Amino acid sequence: MATPNYSYEKRQRELAKKRKKEEKLKRKSTGSGAGEGGEPEAGEAADDTPPADGTPPAGGSSAG
Repeated sequence: MATPNYSYEKRQRELAKKRKKEEKLKRKSTGSGAGEGGEPEAGEAADDTPPADGTPPAGGSSAG
């Protein structure tokens, strides 16, 4: 049975991480905050815009 080549596997993981990081930087530099599907990614949604149905945003307490 062949032994696993851990060096090769590690290198592939590092290259994948590097590729992912570069893609993220490229997306940030282009200014598009949306993902592939056209919807904002998790954590990138604008929190200061009220919902379309007119309800107050969650987490903000209007009563003092």
